[in-house]
Amino acid sequence: MLVKPIPPPQIPADELRPNRRWYAMAGAIAFVLIATGMAIGAFRFTNAIDAVDTTHPFANGDIVTVRLEPASERAIWIRDEEFGPSAAPKCSITGPGDPSLTAPGIDVFLTRRETWNPLYTIDVPRAGDYQIACSSHASSKYAIGDSGGFFALAGWLVLAGVLPILGITICAVIVLVTAFRRRRHRKQLLAERHGSGGKPGVRQSGPGVAAQ
Repeated sequence: MLVKPIPPPQIPADELRPNRRWYAMAGAIAFVLIATGMAIGAFRFTNAIDAVDTTHPFANGDIVTVRLEPASERAIWIRDEEFGPSAAPKCSITGPGDPSLTAPGIDVFLTRRETWNPLYTIDVPRAGDYQIACSSHASSKYAIGDSGGFFALAGWLVLAGVLPILGITICAVIVLVTAFRRRRHRKQLLAERHGSGGKPGVRQSGPGVAAQ
């Protein structure tokens, strides 16, 4: 007597739920978040390198004209070696409307030979040309730049690193949940259609055994 196993019944993949499109969606989410994180990191790093215009510094008594807009987020920076209580640096700004200079956050900008710190954040009411002048008790050097330097860059780099991790995590969760639910749905369909949960049986053949 020859015993032959009965192959398990097959369920077409397209009948299982959730649909396999969830796998593609998981991959797309991971790709978008990874690409976004890389783009943010590259963009912010490039901007941070040129955050302060140290190639065009100005000294005490100089008047510089700067084109500014309300959302420009610009600041006045001072070279670190000149920044101390004895120097007492002060700046003023004139131009359209009522521009003002406010206290900056803590930040730093580094070059090969110099360290710069934010002195004032510039706040302007509308776009236009503004005149800025500074003075101190030392021979200070100033420069115009973005309101954020390397500390701000560090924050953006953290975000740029978190996004890819988040994308991979979301992708993995969606894939695992989808696979688990599709497997459970397959078992449910097998039980409904074959009553035994789809377990394979055996077919016997040989002398004295009727064909099945």
